[in-house]
Amino acid sequence: MSVQQRRREIVRRLHRDGYVEATKLSREMGVDSSTIRRDLDCLVRDGQAERTHGGARPVGGAALEIPYAIKEFEHRRQKVAIARRAASRVREGDSVILDSGSTTFQVAVALRHVPELTFITNDLRIATTLAAVPGVRLFLAGGELLNSVYTLTGPRAADFFSDFSATWTFLGADAVDPAAGITNTNTLEVPVKRAMIAASASTVVVADSTKFGTRTLARVADLDEVDLLITDPGLDRSRAAEYGSTLEIAELDG
Repeated sequence: MSVQQRRREIVRRLHRDGYVEATKLSREMGVDSSTIRRDLDCLVRDGQAERTHGGARPVGGAALEIPYAIKEFEHRRQKVAIARRAASRVREGDSVILDSGSTTFQVAVALRHVPELTFITNDLRIATTLAAVPGVRLFLAGGELLNSVYTLTGPRAADFFSDFSATWTFLGADAVDPAAGITNTNTLEVPVKRAMIAASASTVVVADSTKFGTRTLARVADLDEVDLLITDPGLDRSRAAEYGSTLEIAELDG
């Protein structure tokens, strides 16, 4: 792993977990502790981290949304497979709420050729992609833009979804756990996600297998509040069994 790759991975963990421990980084990345200290000092100088005793945290002290530039290319093959499995449930004339995120973006791509759909979203990238589809009916939430992830949040966004009664909600998740349910890193998004769940007849969570068996800061919903979870074959069979019949595994192409 090059210096650039190592520091990129440290930044990714900072955004995901809200904290990194120097000794753990040293052990898992196979470099000595002085190398990790230099990496962390460099990230501090660049304004990407704050040093703590034994490690570092994001600037501001809280877990942050992972920038879309990172999310977009992580586990892309798995996200495409999950999206296609999810999209196969949608029929002509349905109304579809799409949560923000890189996996739900792939759901939007997979649905572009289904005729006479109505889309409702708070994701600017999804809205831009769907706006180019001939004949599409599209509603975009208002609200405050969440930096780097193209997401509209806040009370106006949550209120916006309360005015709809859709066929489907396709919901992203930062973490999925049998006990903790669906959880999210950023608390600002939680009321919007809950409004999306309430606004549709069926809610499908689309999340790659790395999100399962983990939990993060803010509760979105218990598992019994959603109708289906779709993930990829990377989820261990013994762990998959914990989610029961609400879990579907999407097959990877090739």
